[in-house]
Amino acid sequence: MFDKIKDSLAKFARIGVADKAAVDDLVRDLQRSLIQADVNVKLVFELSKNIKEKALDEKVPKGITRREHVINIVYDELVEFLGKEKPKIKLEKQKILLVGLFGSGKTTTTAKLGRFFVKKGLSVGMISCDTWRPAAFEQLKQLAEKLKIDVYGNAKEKDPVKIVEAGVKQFKDKEVVIVDSAGRSALDSELADEIKKIDKILNANEKLLVLSGDIGQAAQKQAEEFNKLVGLTGVIVTKMDSSAKGGGVLSACHAAGVNTKFLGMGEKPDDFEVYDPVRFVSRLLGMGDLEGLLEKAKDAFNPEKAEELMKGEFNLEIFYSQIESMKKMGSLGKIMDMLPTGGAKIPKEMLGIQEEKMNKWRIMIDSMTVDERKNPEILDSSRIKRISTGAGVPESELKELIKQFNMMKKMMKKMKGGKGLKRGPMANLMKNFKGMPGM
Repeated sequence: MFDKIKDSLAKFARIGVADKAAVDDLVRDLQRSLIQADVNVKLVFELSKNIKEKALDEKVPKGITRREHVINIVYDELVEFLGKEKPKIKLEKQKILLVGLFGSGKTTTTAKLGRFFVKKGLSVGMISCDTWRPAAFEQLKQLAEKLKIDVYGNAKEKDPVKIVEAGVKQFKDKEVVIVDSAGRSALDSELADEIKKIDKILNANEKLLVLSGDIGQAAQKQAEEFNKLVGLTGVIVTKMDSSAKGGGVLSACHAAGVNTKFLGMGEKPDDFEVYDPVRFVSRLLGMGDLEGLLEKAKDAFNPEKAEELMKGEFNLEIFYSQIESMKKMGSLGKIMDMLPTGGAKIPKEMLGIQEEKMNKWRIMIDSMTVDERKNPEILDSSRIKRISTGAGVPESELKELIKQFNMMKKMMKKMKGGKGLKRGPMANLMKNFKGMPGM
């Protein structure tokens, strides 16, 4: 859906005259993309009507073209359509209940949500009370161990209410307690009764429905049913990295009166973000999300470590730490999606090749001695032969790494000598992107 909408707007931006015929074509393209993404037809036609009326009837503000005015209208209407308000996430002592059906990704989402609050400096305890799915507790326990988050469950206890009671007592000193409840293939009377009992004993501050991004407009019925059951405070949409129906879920939840709070964007623990309709639509239309990119950069790069490293000469050890930090930010494709149009135009195949290269560079640097990493100028032919054999790569690839490193070293010297470095990496990043389309 999202790529098709982006393509439709790009096509509209290239036309000579933004007349009624051009607007009609754009609206038809948008309708086709939204309906294919399983967005409710009634909602699609309401959106189309609003865009058409404003595009053709509103006076174009001074300083912009009619074409730009129409694109702004599409942007504003999509933001309204997909939720408008950014949710307020409370960073305080609270209990959170996650509900949802089978296949929505509740257990993985429990761990991701726990990780989110830990990164915000809060202590977290997770409770697995899913006695319906035998492997649920074991799955959450394994995820919790990797993330160093405390988890409670009892494989021998069959009453989920008793598990929640015991877990809440164990985690009485935790600031955030997250409960992973059971699911079913449908919201039947048994599941409804179980969730009501858990809700009563937990007295949760937040009740979040977990929905898979591939269910489309069926999300509206689920959101309405669970809302009647427990009084939802929000929705978490998972699998948004691969789903073509994500727009259907987001618009359906908004139509049901239950707004989305978080998005699960991939399989890694950090592939999870607060849902901001403005930033989401900006990315969707190829206008980038620099705010989100800077947040990722702050999380991935350790400023104190960077400052310590930059006191000395730029070497392969520092280069390696930069690659590691980039990996923490996510795939290059996701990073490019957060850049304004231009960065996003790089073919996915090229990004894949570059990502593969970076992985090989890490292996090559791992195969070096500490002395070689700190003093790369000592890398002669015999050392190159030994390292390439140890890393299992051709010598030509190691030479390419050295070439890339030397280019980076020259650039770093220039930055060190100028004013840019003193302004800080975040300021420099903003300066580089200023004036690009959508900024």
